[in-house]
Amino acid sequence: MEDSVTMNSNMNTPAEAIEANINAGVGKANLPLGKMILLGIMAGAFIAIGGASSNVSVHSMADVGLARTLAGCIFPVGLMMIVLVGGELFTGNCLMMMGVLDKKIKGLQMLRNLVVVYLSNLVGALIVDVLVFYSGQFDYTGGALGAYTIKVALAKANISFGKGFTSGIMCNILVCGAILAAAAAKDATGKIFACFFPILAFVAAGYEHCVANMYYIPAGILAATKAEYVTKAEELYGITATQCEALSVSGMLQNLLPVTLGNIVGGSICLGCLCYFIYRKNWTRR
Repeated sequence: MEDSVTMNSNMNTPAEAIEANINAGVGKANLPLGKMILLGIMAGAFIAIGGASSNVSVHSMADVGLARTLAGCIFPVGLMMIVLVGGELFTGNCLMMMGVLDKKIKGLQMLRNLVVVYLSNLVGALIVDVLVFYSGQFDYTGGALGAYTIKVALAKANISFGKGFTSGIMCNILVCGAILAAAAAKDATGKIFACFFPILAFVAAGYEHCVANMYYIPAGILAATKAEYVTKAEELYGITATQCEALSVSGMLQNLLPVTLGNIVGGSICLGCLCYFIYRKNWTRR
């Protein structure tokens, strides 16, 4: 396997990246509560900034494929900042499952971290929602950005449970793959590229990320409070004021429940458990 391959000095082997992630998970599990909350708020804000910036770039593009590709080129800035600056991100922390399997983390420690970080990510994303709304950014292109924000939020609020769940699985396979790839890189340039391409793929494919949606849906709820954005949404997309009523806390929960569950399965089981059994299990020839 990788032991027989001479790796570039700027890279860790996959097994070393898994080892590093497990050890990092131990640190996450033992963070003081206050520090965990602050790091979670920071990560939620970073992801929200990536979402807000990508919306600005694509809001007036008609070609969906090109728009998603461009958004995918900008959105990764959030994960890059988390990897290089710091932060506790719910979706990435699903990989703590490897530490549980390795008996270095207790299941309750992982659960505590995920709950605290999830709520802290929400706070960070909501702070950015409010700042973006009051900055006047949604006025761009005669209010078209506000209308686009409503459109994106409505699509997410109306997603079916099955689509949200499976899309969440696919999303977090790529997000956690980016985190493990970043752990394989030893320098900042490598970590940036490791984050960029998997996140580009998930955004371009339109998969669902619970923390990103903590920005997108509340942003749409705020945009829908201004009549000019609602009017513009009807003009551009045929979205009526009645349809905008789906933008609510219940609509947000309708998205976050299946997407969060899918993200957990994608990160902790589909990738975390798989990588653990490949690289940490003692395989013996028979």
